[in-house]
Amino acid sequence: MDDNQWRGAGDRIDTLLDACSAGGPVARGRAERLVREVVDLYGAAFGRIVAGLDDRIVEELTRDDLVASLLLVHGLHPHDVRTRVATALDSVRPYLGSHGGDVTLIDVADGVVRLELSGSCRTCPSSSVTLELAVEDAVRAAAPEIEAIEVVAAAAQPQAGVIPADALFARVHTADPPAGSWISVPELADLAAGEVGGFTVADVPVLACRVGADLFVYRDRCAACGRSMAGAALHRRMGAPADSAVLRCPGCLAHFDVVHAGTRLDGEGHLEPLPVLVRSGEISVAVPAEVRG
Repeated sequence: MDDNQWRGAGDRIDTLLDACSAGGPVARGRAERLVREVVDLYGAAFGRIVAGLDDRIVEELTRDDLVASLLLVHGLHPHDVRTRVATALDSVRPYLGSHGGDVTLIDVADGVVRLELSGSCRTCPSSSVTLELAVEDAVRAAAPEIEAIEVVAAAAQPQAGVIPADALFARVHTADPPAGSWISVPELADLAAGEVGGFTVADVPVLACRVGADLFVYRDRCAACGRSMAGAALHRRMGAPADSAVLRCPGCLAHFDVVHAGTRLDGEGHLEPLPVLVRSGEISVAVPAEVRG
């Protein structure tokens, strides 16, 4: 069973239970009881296995999304909810940093996670959806028992181009999950430092750039001329820091800052960034529904 299959297991179980409802409340009740019996049986066995493992091995197991989710279901996960949320935020912090921002965990209480956003995100509101996908997905995957995510902005004077916190997490305040999909793209791991590669993710052409150890992914469309940037290469401006990188459109020669959300350096606009996370040991890219559409 691959990641996409097991991630949809819960939905498939609900669908089968709903189908049992056609036989009336008694049939539905029996189906739910059957599911509970199976879950409890495997949970009991899983608990005995975990009890016989040392802490180091259990810690390793928690790094696998599937195993971690089962540990959570059966109350066997070694970390409390605050620790899990903090670890999840650490996993997306490099991506937020590429947008000039950061996130701080304020509190976890009564099923609510409270976060503080700081810094600036030098992007348009459309790319806030990608930030939302990265943060909310990471937090909810690590702590599915939470009921809500509340975000406050850090006390600071607003800057030009900063995305307000309420706009950034507009969808997080609703009950609906963010529209988009995480797609496993293991080929990205083969990119060498300083290399640019073209890929298709969920039918969307993208450019992936490796700057040092960091990976950045953008939709393959120049913000200046609107054409594909296939054939683009990374450059470093004279006098710029070693970890800086500029992507130049081979068509119109517009320059974009790869490390800072694809901001254009010689005019208005920016590339469209897509979030990148390591999920179940594989590099995955989030493609918002708006981009796929």
